[in-house]
Amino acid sequence: MIFPSPELLLPPLNAAGVRPTVADLERAHYRAMADCDRPGREPPGGQWWREYLQDFVTACGVPAADAAAVAGDIAGLTDGFSWTHVGPGVVDALRGIAALGLPLGIVSNSTGEVEQALRQLDVCYAPGDDAGAAGRGIEVGVVIDSAVVGVSKPNPAIFALALDALGMPAADRSTVVHVGDSLRYDVVGALAAGVRPVHLDPHGYCPAPDGHEHIRRLDEMVLLAATTSLAYPPETRGAGSGQRSG
Repeated sequence: MIFPSPELLLPPLNAAGVRPTVADLERAHYRAMADCDRPGREPPGGQWWREYLQDFVTACGVPAADAAAVAGDIAGLTDGFSWTHVGPGVVDALRGIAALGLPLGIVSNSTGEVEQALRQLDVCYAPGDDAGAAGRGIEVGVVIDSAVVGVSKPNPAIFALALDALGMPAADRSTVVHVGDSLRYDVVGALAAGVRPVHLDPHGYCPAPDGHEHIRRLDEMVLLAATTSLAYPPETRGAGSGQRSG
């Protein structure tokens, strides 16, 4: 839903001789996430952000020989929470999903600031947060931040926290959909938690696309939710959504 701030990303990229548009930055994010998800690649450890940035700047066109240095420059500028760019169509998609009357929650691997950021960016808010602050967006049932709860995706425990907060009985959890842009964290984590994974993969970068559904835009979830009742039809489990990567 949100991306790293273009205002922080662009100066080091421009200094390296590349001049991506905001749309290019969004695309590079999905390319970097897919590179992190490649089969055989070791899961990023404590240096996840630096590894992501190296993949990201390479996807922006920075030569491989310069990627580490440019990633280091960006890391220095993004010390703290820097995911402040709202993706296109996100709020409208959330509004459409919420209008269906379905329980809606956010599960994020983050650094403790995501709930406040989503509210201040007019994306969404959960009851019980600082509702008096400016910026509210779409009401959701819960916002789970891994740094706050002490467990992160793909551990199924973080999904269980969200499902408990939304009041979803264990017997109904196979009807729950989790949408995310990472194969390693979102798809694998959702499967481990017993919920239905949908991979947000706008450009078809998923390195292992079989066995789960894909969408290209978040607003596709409105139609999916309205037409499937958010349940796996047994005859299509694992068959995808009719398109390889979107």
